[in-house]
Amino acid sequence: MVVSQHYNYTHLSAGDLLREEQARQGSECGQLIANYIKEGKIVPVHITIQLLWKAMQQTMEKDEKMFHFLIDGFPRNEDNLQGWNSTMDEKALVKFVLFFDCDSEVCIGRCLERGKSSGRTDDNRESLEKRIKTYLMSTRPIVELYEKLGKVRSVDASRSVEEVFTDVKAIFDKEG
Repeated sequence: MVVSQHYNYTHLSAGDLLREEQARQGSECGQLIANYIKEGKIVPVHITIQLLWKAMQQTMEKDEKMFHFLIDGFPRNEDNLQGWNSTMDEKALVKFVLFFDCDSEVCIGRCLERGKSSGRTDDNRESLEKRIKTYLMSTRPIVELYEKLGKVRSVDASRSVEEVFTDVKAIFDKEG
């Protein structure tokens, strides 16, 4: 992601970290992660936070100037938020939440297109519809909580990549 590189943020995707752990030979929780992803459910918070914190530490060990993180796809529910707050409150400050607002059908269409080449097991209509239900029931209330705290920066993600990127750059220019 060019924004993260330009602004000295390290992009960490919770989903990518989970998929890497799932595929890692000898992983103690790989099958559990696979089952959750297939069902469009949220992986237990302790697993995700452990993977995020490990990735953050590895990044900072390589370059002590890289201590800003763009965490993609987390928190996704109240349990994730509570787990983050109890584990990471003293370790990380949430400056803002970058929220890509997009219609469900547009999201499904884009993910189905991505699924043609991604190899992701959850890029199919059934899993995507389950994920949207999970989002509406579990994740949307977290976004609303951060909105009440004045921390959400929304981008209309139904537009072209170039238009969305322009808005994202403007947010990072303002927020640092």
